Amino acid sequence: MPLYALRIEYDGAPFAGWQRQDGQRTVQQTIEEAAAALNGGTVPGSIVAGRTDAGVHASGQVAQVELAATLPPVRVREAINVRTRPLPVSVTGAALAPEGWNARFSAVLRGYRYRILNRHARPALEGGRAWHVPRPLDAGAMATAAQGLLGRHDFSAYRASSCQARDAWRTLDRLEVTRDGEVVEIVAEARSFLHHQVRNLVGTLVQVGLGKQPVGWPRAVLDSRDRTLAGQTAPPDGLCLRFVRYPEEPCWE
Repeated sequence: MPLYALRIEYDGAPFAGWQRQDGQRTVQQTIEEAAAALNGGTVPGSIVAGRTDAGVHASGQVAQVELAATLPPVRVREAINVRTRPLPVSVTGAALAPEGWNARFSAVLRGYRYRILNRHARPALEGGRAWHVPRPLDAGAMATAAQGLLGRHDFSAYRASSCQARDAWRTLDRLEVTRDGEVVEIVAEARSFLHHQVRNLVGTLVQVGLGKQPVGWPRAVLDSRDRTLAGQTAPPDGLCLRFVRYPEEPCWE
């Protein structure tokens, strides 16, 4: 049975996350049910690169589905998209997966972006797409603090209590903070992340931006390995999975 790679974008607001949950609409359920028409009516299973939480968005999520027949990737893409309407999820690329490829375990880099709307006025257009922080943030201090978190560390202080990873050791390749007008953007890249790791990092860096903690505090929290010392878990609204990279990229159509 042929294996297809799917590149997917979605607005996470109306979904209870990626993973199937009884009685709730999820992205996984939406994609699998749409693909059933290409699989003789049987709902196929799927594997995803990153199981995003409720309210988290994606512009470059990657998943795989196994179908009963070999079809042109363009047909797979369009057939799924017709059947996911009007929900805000779209397959932006499809491909026959390379030999031995796995959407989750073959990935070598994942990239997230977190957006903060930093102004006093509440958002009218950015609602659900950014964390509204009305007090001024020092993005320069946040950027300096972020550099102390790069590299391979035990990120126990930045993982969710519900995280199921076997250990908390991860290598953070990129963590940058920039400002563009009223928007503060945090970009994070690593081979893999712990549950809530990015949102916990953002919540901690915001404490520095607000002047409540010194620049060296996020690194001290990291070294403590104590989650209770870190900042809040930032809301899901501002988080977006931007891309997933592979040694052998699918030929997207």
